[in-house]
Formats: sequence, C-alpha cells, structure tokens
Amino acid sequence: MAPPGNSHVYAVDVRYLADAKTRRQHEKAVGKSPAALYRDGVQVYRANLPVAFPVPGGVIEVATSAFGLKRLRFVEDDGREHTLRPDPRSQEGRRARFGRRFPRASTVVGVVSLAILLVALTVSLLHGADALTRIPLVAAHIGTFTSPIHLPTWAKITLGGAGFLAAVERASRLRYNRLIDSVAS
Repeated sequence: MAPPGNSHVYAVDVRYLADAKTRRQHEKAVGKSPAALYRDGVQVYRANLPVAFPVPGGVIEVATSAFGLKRLRFVEDDGREHTLRPDPRSQEGRRARFGRRFPRASTVVGVVSLAILLVALTVSLLHGADALTRIPLVAAHIGTFTSPIHLPTWAKITLGGAGFLAAVERASRLRYNRLIDSVAS
C-alpha cells in the first residue's frame, strides 16, 4: 500500500512459524525475524511481532494469533485506520478471493466457523468450571459443579480439530476476537 502523497509501495512479509529473534541475533543480522517491511521490493525493517513499522504518514501495524494474522493495517498519524489487502497468493488473499467470488458460501463458512468456536468455548468453560470446583479449597467455599456435557473421546477430538480449522478460517479472514479465538489456542 502506498500512503497518500507517497509513490512507494510497501509490503509486509510475516513468517508465522518463525521464532522471535533475540537482541543478539538481531544485532548480528542472523536468523529470520517473524515480520519484515519492504519498500519497493527492498527490505527496510524487520522485527518481532507485534510490530508497528513507521512509514510516511503513519505506521503499519502487524500482529498474529496462534493461527494467522489478527491485525494488518495502516494507521495514519491522525488515527484513521485502513485494513491492508493481503497478497493474492497468501492464505488470506485466497480466502478474500473466495469471499468475493462466492459471497453466500463465504458467509455460510464464516457463520459455521463462528458457531464451532462458540460451541468449543461453551464446552471448555463448562469443563473448566467442573475441574476448578473439584479442588477441595474451591469446593469448600463455593461448592461443586458438574458439567452437564460429557463428550466421548472421539467427540472431544473432533471438536478440537473443528475448532482448530475454524480458528484458521477466521484468521485467514483477518477476524479476531480475544475471547472466541483464544479458545482454540
């Protein structure tokens, strides 16, 4: 994206599975940083995530979740925000193209992924409360709670896998909600 009044083209490269670099690695220019900013095809910055790369007229903010990007935007100096377009060949770009070509199917996939994550959140909260109230000190103060949902092992594995896929789908659409999407983490 080129900020207003600027003829440069900026691109951000995010390495999802790269570890954060230590200060020593950064100073010696060894290893790969999780994020790099390119201006007209030339790398000008690299940093660990989350990061705000300074560019003329504002900053480019980049942050990831466990499953992909959760934020990629240009924030102008006056505070206005603009979501940046993903590269068409990236996971996010392919998901955006699917959304443009098949809007109804895209909506259905989005609703199903959200429903899966909400079910996973509900089951996780119930099982968490069940486990927490089994602690004798907690049970003595507030009593015990027994989860009304008891899933067989195959259903737990299926729900976990579906939750993972739903989280990846939401991340590929650059949708992130701290409560909902952290369940799959």
